[in-house]
Amino acid sequence: MSFAQEILAKVKQKDAGQPEFIQAVTEVVESLELVLQKRPEYIKHKIIERIIEPERVILFRVPWMDDQGNVQVNRGFRIEMNSAIGPYKGGLRFHPSVNLGILKFLAFEQVFKNSLTTLPMGGGKGGSDFDPKGKSDNEVMRFCQSFMSELFRHIGANTDVPAGDIGVGGREIGFLFGQYKKLRNEFVGVLTGKGLNWGGSLIRPEATGYGAVYFAAEMLATRNETLEGKTCLVSGSGNVAQYAIEKILDLGGKPVTCSDSAGYIYDEAGIDREKLAYLMDLKNVKRGRIKEYADKFKSAVYTAVDPKLDYNPLWNHKANCAFPSATQNEINGKDAANLLKNKVYVVSEGANMPTSIEGVNQFIDAKILYGPGKAANAGGVATSGLEMSQNSLRYGWSREEVDAKLLGIMKSIHKAAFETAKAFGTPGNLVNGANIAGFLKVADSMMDQGLV
Repeated sequence: MSFAQEILAKVKQKDAGQPEFIQAVTEVVESLELVLQKRPEYIKHKIIERIIEPERVILFRVPWMDDQGNVQVNRGFRIEMNSAIGPYKGGLRFHPSVNLGILKFLAFEQVFKNSLTTLPMGGGKGGSDFDPKGKSDNEVMRFCQSFMSELFRHIGANTDVPAGDIGVGGREIGFLFGQYKKLRNEFVGVLTGKGLNWGGSLIRPEATGYGAVYFAAEMLATRNETLEGKTCLVSGSGNVAQYAIEKILDLGGKPVTCSDSAGYIYDEAGIDREKLAYLMDLKNVKRGRIKEYADKFKSAVYTAVDPKLDYNPLWNHKANCAFPSATQNEINGKDAANLLKNKVYVVSEGANMPTSIEGVNQFIDAKILYGPGKAANAGGVATSGLEMSQNSLRYGWSREEVDAKLLGIMKSIHKAAFETAKAFGTPGNLVNGANIAGFLKVADSMMDQGLV
């Protein structure tokens, strides 16, 4: 049994009820076999075993009152995974599916993603099984205030800086920040994704989607191609998907799909700027369903989710590029096969771990341009890091300055993953490249800081 197999056997035993975490660890540890052959000191100092264990897990109850005067109780979490290169940094997710295993997987991924950004940020993640969908603004506010009444003890501008994630947008960040400020009596950059009037950064809402498209453009550039004229499949219809569509349009591509939890639309004519404006209003203001897009635009066909299917029909259309931007494991082995069959040769992940291990292996074997989430969607947390810098400076950069910095960071992430993959004997395999490049910086920092 190899060292990596030994590690994975222990993780599967200790964290048996956490499939997403086991999946994330498996993908990284398999890549690191290449490193351990060259750097056996990591084995001696048990660096991998230490990186897999969170430095701290905080679990707490969140009682709040709904509009009918009924008491509700949810569960709150913060996983402070690794602080070797900077304060813990990572989003908060409010969704019924939230549990310890999902947040540990997200925090684990965040460690390597943040390392790749070149910014001094450790990895963390948090959230609650609270569902903001269908709740009034007042209910969301009361929940956020109760959540922050416990979380505030554990976070700070130089300790742990949360951000948004699924279910946590500008509204939620505002309520959370207001409660933190009241409890601590200080105005500091403790959360990112803030409003522009009170410490937020231009381009932050757009950054994850923009970054995934910039990363795709960098991958295409290695084959002397651009996004011009390419047909693109996009999943999701939230923040990441909306701005991925916008940047695809900027670079001359043609987005044809988007989705929500109830179904997806396929618009063969393409989602142009007028349709995107409607989509943004539908999702961000009216909080409506994607089916209404098909009611409005007759060029679009709506397909409802069919739980009996063992594949997602969204990934079964002729296209050149795919931008999974919804949630984890939305592309399974069959979906990956459908993408390849339909001539998709660029996959840039806007979501965290949206492709199953079986799907990832198919992409790698087919030698397509595949950008794993920890590299391709790092633009969001990179711009959060830029927001932290602006808060520390008490200064705001222009939209053009932040966008230029974001583009520069995505170029450097691609370069690091591309060159590391080549250096370790797997040219073109950006999964290995991203995992190893992210790991080396954190591992060396841990070695420097001793057994802590």
